[in-house]
Amino acid sequence: MNTPIRVLIVDDSAFICYVVGKHLEDDSGIKVVGSAHNGLEALSQITSLKPDVVVLDVEMPQMDGLTTLKRIMAEYPTPVIMFSVLTRRGTRTTVQALLAGAVDFVSKPEAKSAIYGVIEDLITKIKTAAGTTLPRLPSTETIPVAVSTKLGPQRFQRGDPVVVIGASTGGPRALQEVLSGLPANIPAAIVVVQHMPPGFTRSLAQRLHETCPLRVQEAAAGDRLARGLALLAPGDFHLSFSESGQVQLDQGPRRHYVRPAVDVTMESAVQYYKSAVIGVILTGMGSDGTEGAKCIKAAGGKVIAEHESTSVVYGMPRSVAEAGWVDQVVPRPKIAAKLLEWVNNGSVRV
Repeated sequence: MNTPIRVLIVDDSAFICYVVGKHLEDDSGIKVVGSAHNGLEALSQITSLKPDVVVLDVEMPQMDGLTTLKRIMAEYPTPVIMFSVLTRRGTRTTVQALLAGAVDFVSKPEAKSAIYGVIEDLITKIKTAAGTTLPRLPSTETIPVAVSTKLGPQRFQRGDPVVVIGASTGGPRALQEVLSGLPANIPAAIVVVQHMPPGFTRSLAQRLHETCPLRVQEAAAGDRLARGLALLAPGDFHLSFSESGQVQLDQGPRRHYVRPAVDVTMESAVQYYKSAVIGVILTGMGSDGTEGAKCIKAAGGKVIAEHESTSVVYGMPRSVAEAGWVDQVVPRPKIAAKLLEWVNNGSVRV
């Protein structure tokens, strides 16, 4: 019999701790080993209880959730799922938590009576989090890049490299590391597809723009590719391209149960940019990106998959690697350098 996942619940509401704990334990694969009502209590209990997963509120007395999360990542690396009303009201707070190392998040309903409606989602994410890897990555605070020092996007010409990056669970932190390694004057256009609900992608784009040399923005219908610009697909919309090179957004059928889907964007990019497309598959569950990578390779483009050693969830990168549609499997800290090598030597130009 498999050992149940040991969960610590951290929330200043005794009601939430009790109700959530009771319903989590209805699942035979989960055991709630304790609860804490603020960050200081949580840190103490993590030391003694050694949970497999921490469910963490944001707004708490004495030590808030973001501060607690950073301490956990630095002192007792443990998978953390953020669980707070603030993760819905303040999407920026959620993005900060994901960039600080949280594996995922679940929005807590404002009405306590509605808490039962999110338990199933929380259980699913706890089970995913329990199997994640927490790579030993730099824990230093990101330093904002002055917007005034950023270069304006440069004109994109047909034949310039188009880099399509796909990510899911663990993706925001991975994206920040990869994009931070790319210079503002990179002679390539970049498109990012991160599995994330509506609203959160705008906050993610803003945060990446603030901390990376590149210009980063949430894509809008009619946008055009540009050198030195990273366009992030908005939540709940597939991103593709028109014959004239404009961004198209649609709410067509989900693929792999998600929208936006990496496959949709990669397949569309190949249709118009052929062998100039470079695919990058980062951490995430499932197989989204595998069919897209197949199309890129068939057109003569190149594909990078993140190595298992740095993937929070080695699902999407494993799928594309095992399918044989990769040129390189690379640990995350080396992905930006490999991208620059390919872009600068012109190996993907048509």
